[in-house]
Amino acid sequence: MTKYNCLNPIAACGKDLLTGTYEEVDNIADAEVVLVRSAKMQGMEVPESLVAVARAGAGVNNIPIEEYADKGIVVFNTPGANANGVKELVIAAMLMASRDLIGGAEWVKANAADADIAKTAEKAKKQFAGHELAGKSLGVIGLGAIGARVANTATHLGMTVYGYDPYVSVDAAWNLSRNVKHVTDVNEIFKNCDFISIHVPALDSTKGMINQAAIDQMKDGVVILNYARDILVDEDALLAAIDAGKVGKYMTDFANPKVADHAGVICTPHLGASTEESEDNCAIMAANEIRNFIENGNIVNSVNYPRCDAGVCQYEGRVTVCHKNVPNMLTQFTAEFAKLGLNVPEMVSKSRGDYAYTVIDIDGKVSEEVKTALSAIDGVIKVRIVK
Repeated sequence: MTKYNCLNPIAACGKDLLTGTYEEVDNIADAEVVLVRSAKMQGMEVPESLVAVARAGAGVNNIPIEEYADKGIVVFNTPGANANGVKELVIAAMLMASRDLIGGAEWVKANAADADIAKTAEKAKKQFAGHELAGKSLGVIGLGAIGARVANTATHLGMTVYGYDPYVSVDAAWNLSRNVKHVTDVNEIFKNCDFISIHVPALDSTKGMINQAAIDQMKDGVVILNYARDILVDEDALLAAIDAGKVGKYMTDFANPKVADHAGVICTPHLGASTEESEDNCAIMAANEIRNFIENGNIVNSVNYPRCDAGVCQYEGRVTVCHKNVPNMLTQFTAEFAKLGLNVPEMVSKSRGDYAYTVIDIDGKVSEEVKTALSAIDGVIKVRIVK
């Protein structure tokens, strides 16, 4: 029986997949698996029994991924599961920035008692006049699951779309519309676009990428959309640019006292993935990742260990090893099996940075003796018997 703990409420459609040999427990101290959304795990005491953490979402800033890699805890996320929800919010944000929908709706509320409101509205509406998206240019920085969807949808709205991503994956490239103009220099987007939407992870290299130098290159009245990470934008420089009339609007999903009530900012309370569909998709993907890992030993969509898929085991036994990415590990593993008289018909090993992961199939029963022998090898972090 595999025991799992939910640090946050997880959609029932995901938990429904964890039945039979899975048991939910209230205390993380009793868990082998944790499912989490936004709960902060830094500094949290976790048990030795913990082998996996699944984040029902893409970002993992709330999880100490390097620390967990050192403990042999595989951290999963669910890339793309909430992409459509975020994409739709970005498109809505562009519309709100172009058409003063909020101002117009607030005017109607403020004048609700006016018996002639329909007539008065005809005179008042010119103060809420805006612009159409068709014919405008959008620059999308980051062409992952969300960025590619934003770019593709914008082309159907009649926009000229520029995309920048030096690390775009093959899958993302295949999914990108041929009408998106790929640029190799992000400064082209800064200089040429009426709207700029950022969709990159929070890294040292991306922190504050929308800064004074970038803003100085932009068109007057540019609209900046940030539905990725708050730290990607130097907000002091941005707010000063709004006050100076350089930036027309800042659309963001990350509230803080600095931006919450600033003129020219429209801020939503982290609504990007807050749709029933996104929450369901994330929960289902997270549960399936956990099941594949627990039942087959496979790793798909981990942020701290390599992808390693050995399929369903066709042999009597399977054991997995989280270990350091150093020479001679596989030779030592097979030597231990030879000592125990066990044949190794299949083995898959993958590495990622300082860490590696190996799936070993055995013609025979995997005993605790095997686990003890492998665990004693220098560089081995965690051994798990799958079957």
